[in-house]
Amino acid sequence: MDFQAFLITFREVLEALMIVGIITTYLRKMDQQKYNKWVWTGVAGAVVSSFGVALLFQVVLTGFAAMSSQHYMRISIMLISSVLLTQMVLWMADSSKEIAGKTQDKINKIVTAGSIFGMVVHAYLVVLREGVETVFFFAAISQGDISQAIQSKGALFGVIAACVLAWLIFRTTVRVPLKTFFTVTGFLIMMMAAGLLVQGIGAMQDYGFIGSLNKHVYDISTILPEHPIDEAHLRRIGIEPLISGQIGIFLMAMFGYSSSPSLEEIVAYIGYFAVLIWWIRFRKENKGQENKETVANASTEKKESVNLKEKVQIAK
Repeated sequence: MDFQAFLITFREVLEALMIVGIITTYLRKMDQQKYNKWVWTGVAGAVVSSFGVALLFQVVLTGFAAMSSQHYMRISIMLISSVLLTQMVLWMADSSKEIAGKTQDKINKIVTAGSIFGMVVHAYLVVLREGVETVFFFAAISQGDISQAIQSKGALFGVIAACVLAWLIFRTTVRVPLKTFFTVTGFLIMMMAAGLLVQGIGAMQDYGFIGSLNKHVYDISTILPEHPIDEAHLRRIGIEPLISGQIGIFLMAMFGYSSSPSLEEIVAYIGYFAVLIWWIRFRKENKGQENKETVANASTEKKESVNLKEKVQIAK
């Protein structure tokens, strides 16, 4: 769970700091640093609110556990988290190059209106969105014990690493290859999303909510058990696993690994990547075509404008 927590906090905190950094940098260029304190006021409020959301969420999860309905909540969190992580990947694929421009346009409007309240609210909502997503993802990877994820070393190191990288980007001349960073983390997040999806499907089959055409397509637990408990069981019956269950539990938590998956889990895992990769490519090709049409239309309008001027001059 530590690596999952690290990846989540690193990605979410960096994304929030990137947007806040763009805001403060743009304010400096506009010579409007007086708004900086209100930006950081909004950030501080969002951080406090995020912890409040975590507390509220934990109370709700505890309530479901008391009603012996925690499996419903657990499955729901896994599936919703998979959707949110997928949405994050798609959003970054579509909008990563436009974040700065959109943020600057928004800040320009707020500064023009002279709205301190607008500045606080904008910074607050930007950071709160990342905070709420973090809480939800923590609930998914910790099986409902959010405090365990928040207190993990991975979460702390993720925050520190994100702050250091953001500082390097905005305060030094060091060039950080953000495209590579977002590509790598985006792929890891896709793996996490696919893992949560198949874990949700597996949990629904275990609880009898859905059936299976083939419950165990194969079984490689003697090679790589998915949990130390499974490893201990194999040793009790005289079988020595080739790879430790500690690695299996990491792969299960991170990527949804199963030593004996059902047919539906395999199809869902492969299908997830096939559909998502196709959709990302489709969106890029569609966007590229739209950009070409925009350039072509602008060129046509320019030519028509030049021709019109020439006709006017001839008429004169």
